[in-house]
Amino acid sequence: MTHVEPLLLAGRWQPSLSLQGSFRAADPTTGEHIGPAFPVSGAADIETAVAAASAVAAELAAAPVSRVAAFLEAYADALDADADTLVALAHAETALPAPTRLRGNELPRTTGQLRQAAVAVRSFSWTQPVIDTAAGLRSHLAPLSKPVLVFGPNNFPFAFNAIAGSDFASAIAARNPVIAKAHPLHPATSQRMAQLAHTALVQAGLPAAAVQLLYQFDNPLGLALAGDARLGAIGFTGSRGGGLALKAAADAAGVPFYAELSSVNPVFMLPGVLAERGEALAQEFFASCTLGSGQFCTNPGVVVVPHGADGDAFVAAATSHFAAAAPMVLFSQGGLDHLADGVATLRGAGAQLLAGGAAGEGGYRYVPTLLSVDAEAFIAQPQALQTEAFGPVSLLVRVADTEAMAQVAAAFEGNLTGTLYRAADGSDDAAWQRIAPALRARVGRLINSKMPTGVAVSAAQNHGGPFPSTGHPGFTSVGMPGAIHRFAALHSYDAVPDPLLPVELRDRNPGGVQRNIDGVGTTADVGSAA
Repeated sequence: MTHVEPLLLAGRWQPSLSLQGSFRAADPTTGEHIGPAFPVSGAADIETAVAAASAVAAELAAAPVSRVAAFLEAYADALDADADTLVALAHAETALPAPTRLRGNELPRTTGQLRQAAVAVRSFSWTQPVIDTAAGLRSHLAPLSKPVLVFGPNNFPFAFNAIAGSDFASAIAARNPVIAKAHPLHPATSQRMAQLAHTALVQAGLPAAAVQLLYQFDNPLGLALAGDARLGAIGFTGSRGGGLALKAAADAAGVPFYAELSSVNPVFMLPGVLAERGEALAQEFFASCTLGSGQFCTNPGVVVVPHGADGDAFVAAATSHFAAAAPMVLFSQGGLDHLADGVATLRGAGAQLLAGGAAGEGGYRYVPTLLSVDAEAFIAQPQALQTEAFGPVSLLVRVADTEAMAQVAAAFEGNLTGTLYRAADGSDDAAWQRIAPALRARVGRLINSKMPTGVAVSAAQNHGGPFPSTGHPGFTSVGMPGAIHRFAALHSYDAVPDPLLPVELRDRNPGGVQRNIDGVGTTADVGSAA
């Protein structure tokens, strides 16, 4: 009988209580199965996880902030110390480059997020205390006192992993239990991270059931779980179709659903910048589109380019880069199939194939692909021509002039990012000002003269945007303390005596917490001169 790995359930590692089958990871370069078998959970596992998390929610909400911060810091330290094992596991399951992407970028980003969350916990910066002395009212952001369910994506085995990424760090920082739904493409990586998390959690003196891990369950159970009113919120990163189905179930139960769904991240090449450095921009665009085999949520999926000699030269240079590129490894057969369907949809809507457009041999490979369409066709069929092709694929939209660019900008749906490349001499500034207002309303992050694939972990970051890029335009999934706000409740206290208030709302402020008192930001005590 095949051994099946245990679950982190109800505070301990244990066999599935309702095993519905098992699965294994695959090596994307060959398509062959690797590693041990992991459980597909049934209803008993899910019920146990929700009940256990609910049972410790109040205890975690009341836990000293020092313990929560200590857990986040200890977990980050443990991940750094185990880097060799983690990078090897993630590389085997995803084929992402080990030294540059996994060790050099993504793991440090992950541990950095955890440590930033710890800083926000210790400083109370995420709670935004407000005191109105005249009305006798005080408010702050506080724990939901319910579990948070986190769905991890396929493309970031560390930084967005359900058991370690930004959603996880944010939910824990707000002192909510987390039920992590690992992505089935990297189960061994998730398991190892969960082992480190569990050890750090117990050592910090927090309830052992505050962090749980489920690997896989079928779609009906997932919908039932998303619609469980015992949940305080859901964090989701993944496909638009799957996310919207889960969102509908959550909405029916009144469970807040914070989702990153899809984005084509439009890039506008203005005329002056193409004259200035068009050939270099073609290389920059190709490098961004194919980074990580194009499997980034901020991949430049649509690039708007003017007609004319400079625009034609940019297109010719970009086409040559794509045409010369070897097939690139994707994460899974499902991803390969979805990408092929996306390219077929774009071509069916009138996009012309300039390079690529086919699968490669061996494992899960696809040739970098470039397509082109005129602005008139794009504006006539904006939905089909904004189909997200998640991989090394991009669509060029050719436009006549600045006015046509503005019309194309107005045809975009909500996106995570929008970029305008402008000339250094200021010759594109008038065009920038004409196009930017329409683009600004449709993106979470407006970028000047650089590709969108970099996402800095910063308090000023917005990794979010209007629907359908995310489920809510007012929140970010990256950057502390802002990301924590998704998993918090606004608590107001009316005429509550000082000793009974949360510590950051009391008259005295020995910790120097930044507060808004009668409309003034200050670290002073109530009644003291600022």
